[in-house]
Amino acid sequence: MAHRGHDAPTVRFATYNASLNRNAAGELSRDLADRDNAQAAAVAEVIQRERPDVLLINEFDYVADGSAVRDFSRNYLQIPHHGAKPIDYRYSWTAQVNTGVPSGFDLNNNGTVGGGGDAFGFGLFPGQYGMVVYSKYPIDSRNIRTFQKFLWKDMPGALLPDDPATAAPRDWYSPQEQAVLRLSSKSHWDLPVRIGRNTVHVLVSHPTPPSFDGAEDRNGTRNHDEIRLWADYITGGRRAGYLYDDRGRRGGLRPGSSFVIMGDQNSDPRDGDSVPGAIQQLLDNPRLTDPEPQSAGGPEAATLQGGANAAHLSDPRYDTADFSDVPGPGNLRADYVLPSKSLRIKGSGIFWPTTTDPLYRLTGAFPFPTSDHRSVWVDVAVGRQQGC
Repeated sequence: MAHRGHDAPTVRFATYNASLNRNAAGELSRDLADRDNAQAAAVAEVIQRERPDVLLINEFDYVADGSAVRDFSRNYLQIPHHGAKPIDYRYSWTAQVNTGVPSGFDLNNNGTVGGGGDAFGFGLFPGQYGMVVYSKYPIDSRNIRTFQKFLWKDMPGALLPDDPATAAPRDWYSPQEQAVLRLSSKSHWDLPVRIGRNTVHVLVSHPTPPSFDGAEDRNGTRNHDEIRLWADYITGGRRAGYLYDDRGRRGGLRPGSSFVIMGDQNSDPRDGDSVPGAIQQLLDNPRLTDPEPQSAGGPEAATLQGGANAAHLSDPRYDTADFSDVPGPGNLRADYVLPSKSLRIKGSGIFWPTTTDPLYRLTGAFPFPTSDHRSVWVDVAVGRQQGC
């Protein structure tokens, strides 16, 4: 999609929770090893029609040998679907995440140790609900920073949850559990992407849903602090001085750096189960811009589905996820592409066609042909074209 004007190349950044997760290790690899998986083909067609230059896919199971990342590209992205042109990404990057990695502790306090609820991030096996970034531009792998192992307790003022059965503060997790408990439910990655003579830091993550817990709100508070990590990181200076990455380097983003925060943040500004103000830590940050991508399909879905949607405060034009309406949170804005102020916005959108659009077959209604999330894209001008 990238093109160059007289001033700067326009680059499309996109985030897509594509639900390419499976219930057991190895299943995704088997699904992508040939060209017969209908869901993967539909996901690929969405990507081909949006044509992002830099793409984050959330909920893409991590496979250590890289075969899943390679096969999705070769067998799906590079194959035309229903008239959509193939798309080829020369560069990609993925790494281990915390989902499904055993903690050795009873983190959900149900009296037993083991299972997804006691992993560092909820998952049935290591790598479930992972992430991958595809890019048409080089990724500076030597300068990537990851925060998979950063401990939640090391964030000053962390919202560690309370056990409602006791009077002590922040005691849902024992001191022994806090000594090993990681903040990121998957991981936080800073991927420097080289676009001509410029570098854009692609900051990707997938905070835990602020649900599936109890009165202690352990997932809601974790979601808040996972979002806060990026807010502190882009603020830099003393605000980010506590941060350390997986190589031991401390601090946040260098002042003046261009960046794009991307991912399923699992937090709507006004609706759903988030801790109040969670996503506002980013949306209200003066160092970035919220392009407010919109769709026509979101408002139509909210009206047709009713239920919880009828009481929502957020504008459904901005919804990116089609969740259960009765009972449930209804449709929410959960997925974000948030560029730094240094990047000029050229356009934005959400892939959510209306029911009369021929491409509605790619989103549809439950059970979804692709995902319960919609792809979100933003076009930005990066740097300045030389020699114009």
